[in-house]
Amino acid sequence: MKIVILAGGGGTRLYPLSRSSYPKQFLKIDGEQSLLAKTISRCLTIAPPSDIIIVTNSAYQHHVQAEIAHAKADGAHILLESVGRNTAPSVALSVRYCLDKLDCTKDEVILVMPSDHIIQSQCNFSAQAAQAVRLATHGKIVVFGIIPTKPETGYGYIHAGPPWNDAFLVKEFKEKPDQQTAKTYLESGDYYWNSGIFAFTIDCIKAEFEAYQPAIFQNLLFPYIKMRENFDQMPSISLDYAIAEHSKKLALIPFQGYWNDVGSWDAVYESMPKDESGNALKGDCLPLHCSNSLMISHSRLLACIGLENILVVETNDVIVVTQRGESQDMKELVVELTARGRKEATENSTVYRPWGNYTVIGEGDGYKLKTIEVAAGQKLSLQLHYHRSEHWVVIGGTAKVTVGESQRMVHKNESAYIPPSIKHRLENPGKLPLKIIEIQNGDYLEEDDIVRFEDNYGRI
Repeated sequence: MKIVILAGGGGTRLYPLSRSSYPKQFLKIDGEQSLLAKTISRCLTIAPPSDIIIVTNSAYQHHVQAEIAHAKADGAHILLESVGRNTAPSVALSVRYCLDKLDCTKDEVILVMPSDHIIQSQCNFSAQAAQAVRLATHGKIVVFGIIPTKPETGYGYIHAGPPWNDAFLVKEFKEKPDQQTAKTYLESGDYYWNSGIFAFTIDCIKAEFEAYQPAIFQNLLFPYIKMRENFDQMPSISLDYAIAEHSKKLALIPFQGYWNDVGSWDAVYESMPKDESGNALKGDCLPLHCSNSLMISHSRLLACIGLENILVVETNDVIVVTQRGESQDMKELVVELTARGRKEATENSTVYRPWGNYTVIGEGDGYKLKTIEVAAGQKLSLQLHYHRSEHWVVIGGTAKVTVGESQRMVHKNESAYIPPSIKHRLENPGKLPLKIIEIQNGDYLEEDDIVRFEDNYGRI
């Protein structure tokens, strides 16, 4: 068995935390691990790292590498997509990779899953994953169906048919319904939410691509390298639309355990513990006479009075307030921000780089202030800036600083000055994170005023 984790999405439904530069799968929603790291950890109970394949956008490569390290899954494979093409081309690329790079046979079972869902009860997941793999060897595409708990209109539904081998055959997939139709589905007991978790053999899914998606199948005939080069030419379509809605080989396993796709702030509220008034709180929050509300604070005290059924999410550059039940419209908000040219639509105030991250904490005419954190053993590129000087003040760890031809160690409470047009480099030679405050001065302070000469991460 091989496991394919789909981690290339750049959705904005959890805006302002989730943005295109740092999407949902990297967020820490229900603990100290990101959703992706939790998914990897869950998979490690049923397969070694060498059998795990993570498909992601090339822009997220370093994020994924960091999450693999956090999950202690060294040896997991990363497949990089040149552009986003939805889940069907991603699955096809993974199949070709398994054939060419992992020497899989046509009978190999592949278990495909999203990277950004909350699943509890590890024992249930492991047992049902084994069941799905076993059933897939009978030539079926096996899907985990979630037993619905309410008439949800935000999910696709699967209509279960007659029993088959401790599972059900599938009559059909249904689009997201209106409220009345969702109530009918719930009352019938024959409908399940679509989890997006599938199991199938390589031979089975290839045959289905050939039958229903010839454009993808033709690319699947190429060797892996050629297929990856042609990735942007494949249609952008989900596996649900491409295969599941057409296939006559589907079987459904009712998933036993807690599942949440965390597809909106309403879903986040449902997944979090509540206080005695029904409030879900994270961060420095002070609710007064509030009930049944979500409050998430990241950078300051969030004080709320008299709120009922309200969602409030605060970051250091955006505060979003909406009624519960309305958070599905978050995408519309991001579209409006983008139309107005607001950088907050896509950029986080904390920007992640392969060496660590930085956060803009203040800026004005001719200056910008950042906090910078460099991971142990990492270094920035050897670079210069034409339009600004920089002053680095170390507030944690030890820095190795190159300025021109000189190098020196800079310790906590010490500083270094970098004039314009001088080659320089910041390194962390220690075993603890290096933390500095950077003060920039100049007439132009944007990130494109960087000329790189050496770089460990292939950015030249």
